[in-house]
Amino acid sequence: MAGLNTRPHRGTAGVRAHARIAARPDGRGGTALPVLAGDGPLALRRTRGTGDEARVTVVGAMSGPLGGDRFLLEAEVAEGARLRVGSAAATLALPGQGGEPARYETRLRVGAGGALRWEPEPLISVRGSDLRVHTRADVAAGGRLLLREELVLGRHGEPPGTLASRLTLRVAGRLLLDQDLACGPGAPGGWDGPAVLGGHRTVGQVLLVAPEFASRPPEPRLLGDTAALVPLDGPAALITAVAQDALTLRRLLSEAHRVHPCPDGVGGHRRSPP
Repeated sequence: MAGLNTRPHRGTAGVRAHARIAARPDGRGGTALPVLAGDGPLALRRTRGTGDEARVTVVGAMSGPLGGDRFLLEAEVAEGARLRVGSAAATLALPGQGGEPARYETRLRVGAGGALRWEPEPLISVRGSDLRVHTRADVAAGGRLLLREELVLGRHGEPPGTLASRLTLRVAGRLLLDQDLACGPGAPGGWDGPAVLGGHRTVGQVLLVAPEFASRPPEPRLLGDTAALVPLDGPAALITAVAQDALTLRRLLSEAHRVHPCPDGVGGHRRSPP
């Protein structure tokens, strides 16, 4: 389907791109995608799912985001639907010709009884780039979410660009998390110090929402030297980790999610038996 509000050619004002995904039960025990609209830098492809889960891959059809670009990606999962979204490759935040920052907003909505796994590849902040990222997640009571975010500060051997990331979570209309992180040139002092990144070049998190957490919240704890699990004030928990490189960060987040005491079904998937 054609993209929405998308200009396929770059100009000095940057590219505007709006992509949408809507997942609904198909009436046969699976999940349908009545809306799968993306174009230009936000091309969407349906890939092979498993069981009652639909899968979508975001394919970077253009370079970017560059300075001045405005990207908006929306996903809505209705009651009883299950959706998993990933990306084909890492996203590179690149310098633009003008002085304006790029903006990349993601809006996720999960209905009661719906389940969403949001697992894109890392976002890499390239030297000279300036990117503002905001991910908003709204989960209805009884909905499930697993959201993974990984940020890499610069390519190999280079300093990062300017990156400001914000993550907002609401469950049943109540704000549970509103977190900001700013790195690189122009960021508040201390972002690379021991209180924030401690000299590490990558930072990531896994956000978990599950109805079971309302009665059995996980205990806060350290998960190794550079990862931690923190329960939120509601049916949700946040795993955060820092590392020197993207591969180590992915391993830390995966191990932390695997070993921490999650109830079955978090993020819409049951864990395999040992």
